[in-house]
Amino acid sequence: MLVSLVGWMPARAAEPDWPDAITIATASPGGTYYVYGDGLARILTRTLGIRVSMRATEGPAENIKLIEAGEAQVGFVTMGVAQQGWNGTGDWTGGKRYRAMRAMFPMYDTPFHVIVLQASGIHSAADLAGKRLGVGPQGGTSATYTPTLLATLQLAAPLSQGTWADLTAQMQQGTLDGLAVAAGVPFPAVAELEAKNKVRYVPLTPDQILALRLAIPELNASVIPAGTYPSLMYGYDTVGLYNFAVAQRDLPASLVYEIVKAVFDHHEEMMEVHPAAASTVPKNFIHNTFLPYHDGAIRYYGNAVAPGVVLGD
Repeated sequence: MLVSLVGWMPARAAEPDWPDAITIATASPGGTYYVYGDGLARILTRTLGIRVSMRATEGPAENIKLIEAGEAQVGFVTMGVAQQGWNGTGDWTGGKRYRAMRAMFPMYDTPFHVIVLQASGIHSAADLAGKRLGVGPQGGTSATYTPTLLATLQLAAPLSQGTWADLTAQMQQGTLDGLAVAAGVPFPAVAELEAKNKVRYVPLTPDQILALRLAIPELNASVIPAGTYPSLMYGYDTVGLYNFAVAQRDLPASLVYEIVKAVFDHHEEMMEVHPAAASTVPKNFIHNTFLPYHDGAIRYYGNAVAPGVVLGD
């Protein structure tokens, strides 16, 4: 796994009970988590006075496991995968309940979207039957949810896992027919693909969106705005999952408070890191309905948002 060290290394932690360093578990290169995490690590290293590194992973499921094992102190998750981990219901959990994570701050919505080359002849979701789709790394949101989404729509398609950079290259080489992506937009790998090829965004019908939301309750209605990608001329109606940054429950409350504060205080800088961070604002804490907030996050929201409305232990 790749670990990126960002910025300088101070002589000691800013507070006596803080660790000298923390690791943020993100996802694979070519994805939004990776870019977002790299920028966040730079901001936190500068503002907290401790070394912050970002670790490339396979995505939310692995991030949850790393936090549980104490190998990462901060991680990014979609609320659907987090709910599977908390309750031990996802296949990847093996029935184990992962209870070491605590919510810190909302990141952005993750809309599902399918991208094909215009020359593919694929125009609708029904056309995806039997087509070869790249779904990202094992343990990522796309790889976790795409099989269920396709089954709900009564479609069967061979799926390939791997880094988004590798899958994008395979699509350009003709060994894949499309990418099924669940990520903050604009997704770097898709933007790079579109810069070199004429692509099409395969739409879902209103009936298909309804069927998906009935079958998978954690999904929300989502729209990718027109212009998010240069060739996306109209709003893309789809389903999505919200992303949150979570912390290991044993991190000092004062440290988590300062992490949350730094993220919101540097909102404009976060948006320069990735446009999806436009949704990284305090009011979006409401998109977490089940995961307890870390004590440090509760302190922040109690001061900055509204007391008595944040779920804790």
